[in-house]
Amino acid sequence: MESLKTVSKDRIARLAYLARVELTEQEKAELATQLNRILESFKVLDSVDLEGVEPTYHAIDVTNILREDEEKTCLSQKDALASTKKSEKGFFVAPKIV
Repeated sequence: MESLKTVSKDRIARLAYLARVELTEQEKAELATQLNRILESFKVLDSVDLEGVEPTYHAIDVTNILREDEEKTCLSQKDALASTKKSEKGFFVAPKIV
């Protein structure tokens, strides 16, 4: 199995096939080179010492800005059904879908 840290022309060909994209041999080689260059630049991150560093899940503190729930009186069944065109036995009647 090919290493996941490099991108070959074969892998590019497979991805192009799955994406239904036609690529020439030159485009496959070019794309493989470019992607390998990008992966090389990420290797710098592998060398960073993260010992004792807490993971960051959000760049800023996330706080709940919603109001507290307050109990209020609800509409009566009669008021809730007042604006509907059809109701039956205290329920809304909707058109049949299936």
